[in-house]
Amino acid sequence: MALPVAVQVYSVRDSAEANLADTLRKIKEMGYQGVEFAGLYGLSPDYVKGLCDGIGLVPVSAHIPLDEMLADPDKTFADYAKIGCKFAAVPYVTPERRPGAEKFEETIRQIAGLGECAKKYGITLLYHNHDFEFTKVNGEYGLDILYKEVSPEFLQTELDLCWVNVGGEEPAAFLRKYTGRAPVVHLKDFHMSGKLPKHLYALIGIEEEEKEEEPSTFEFRPVGHGMQNMPEILKACTDAGASWVVVEQDEPSMGLSRMDSIKASREYLASQGW
Repeated sequence: MALPVAVQVYSVRDSAEANLADTLRKIKEMGYQGVEFAGLYGLSPDYVKGLCDGIGLVPVSAHIPLDEMLADPDKTFADYAKIGCKFAAVPYVTPERRPGAEKFEETIRQIAGLGECAKKYGITLLYHNHDFEFTKVNGEYGLDILYKEVSPEFLQTELDLCWVNVGGEEPAAFLRKYTGRAPVVHLKDFHMSGKLPKHLYALIGIEEEEKEEEPSTFEFRPVGHGMQNMPEILKACTDAGASWVVVEQDEPSMGLSRMDSIKASREYLASQGW
């Protein structure tokens, strides 16, 4: 069974920054049914809601920096509820908050509190993983510990299946492990040869250490154009009970623009009946 397809607006952030309305219209014309935001570009929630309503896109969810949520959770969730988002995701955590680091347990408690607050506004909190959550603490993945310690009532998954693969797990199988707790799934493809580059997060715009000159062996690809077993992943999305899939491509490749990249992803999914 095909699921509705959204796109993470971060994938075309240059266009969205320049003209969000025009960008959303192009996204709709490509055949996407929804969008996931990563910031509002200084625009008001009412204005963004009006854009989505007028263009006919579902505002599925939003990636909101953890510190922004913690600074004023009620205002944050009220704003995104006004837009119509049913989900809000913790998109990334800094090194001191990761599995095995000094603030990991504190971060889990904070996420639980945010999930409880989000629920008051009709929003379900999600956690969007990278690969560092596959660090083990006492023999368990940090990601599994997070989902074990926070009730499903207050936290659901947003598994990014590229990072699941990079983290060392088979994406479709790992997604099925969270059947019933996986309402939104990130579809992301990639190509890699040899070892992962040491500075992998530079590819998503995050500098965590001083750069060295080295050839990259990793690139993000449009969905269906990389190494992921997409037919099996799409089947797993329906098996796991997902409500939405979200296309995300952090950086373009293959000589394509950001906009052409998400178009190629949508065309591939359409070829699979999605």
